[in-house]
Amino acid sequence: MGQHAGDAVVVAEGLRKRFGETQALDGLDLTVPTGTVYGLLGPNGAGKSTSVRVFATLTKPDEGRATVAGHDVVREAPAVRRRIGLAGQHAALDEDLTGRENLRIFGRLFHLSPARARARADELLERFSLAHAADRLVKTYSGGMRRRLDLISSLIVSPTVLFLDEPTTGLDPRSRNEIWDTVRELVAQGTTVLLTTQYLDEADQLAQHIAVIDTGKVIASGTPDELKAKIGGRIDVVVSDATELPDAARALGALAGSGAAPDIDEDTKLLSVPVGLDSLALPEIVRQLDQAGVKALDVGIRRPTLDEVFLTLTGKPTTTEETAR
Repeated sequence: MGQHAGDAVVVAEGLRKRFGETQALDGLDLTVPTGTVYGLLGPNGAGKSTSVRVFATLTKPDEGRATVAGHDVVREAPAVRRRIGLAGQHAALDEDLTGRENLRIFGRLFHLSPARARARADELLERFSLAHAADRLVKTYSGGMRRRLDLISSLIVSPTVLFLDEPTTGLDPRSRNEIWDTVRELVAQGTTVLLTTQYLDEADQLAQHIAVIDTGKVIASGTPDELKAKIGGRIDVVVSDATELPDAARALGALAGSGAAPDIDEDTKLLSVPVGLDSLALPEIVRQLDQAGVKALDVGIRRPTLDEVFLTLTGKPTTTEETAR
């Protein structure tokens, strides 16, 4: 499964889970390296949230096994719970208390002494820039502030692994950036983050590794760049004269070696050729065009977006709402 278990903080092998007629997990294998942000991407109903619920000991798998920080999620559930944090889309906060009071209560729930719970609440509010609002009622907080408070409430006892299930759904761009900064800071301090997200730019920004899940199993995994390389990119060339397009297509077709038909637009004099990303260099493209006697006005290599990777792998666009378990 890629990494040795010794390098991994979350390992899943053959997880299966059915809810009535729905096969939520169908032989899921996953290995999450320590000290990284690992992104789980997938369309609605893919099994992302169910995976997190299994890892967080909230749902028992029907088959297979999973370990978190070396502890089996079924047989050693209490030991797993002591090592994880979980923050989801729906904040578990009391709106009629202040931010500081909410965090102190979480501290007591985690069996901290009253003095330690107070100190930890103050420390987290300061560290994550909520000290200015600490003594305001949570009902007066913006959506981004609530989500940030919910996130730091899962850090009262410093977790080995933090599970973030759709942490920025419904937030404005500024609030999303604040959550992203918080996640980066956590990882810099040694926490491993497993993130499910419907936002491809979020996975691209934060995750060092990504697993694409569809129909309850992993269908591709790797770094964002590795996933993009799998589906290749394109060479886009604008020529000065439309009559040069066939010569340009021949020259680039030989270079690309992909066998895929180029797209030609005679009106804009644009030629676009699908290529692999491994050994492409702009000077070589320009040299080939020059040798073919083609006068190029513009030449560019376009890498695929994570959106295109997702669509190619799953056959489905990403959606704006995550409704699956």
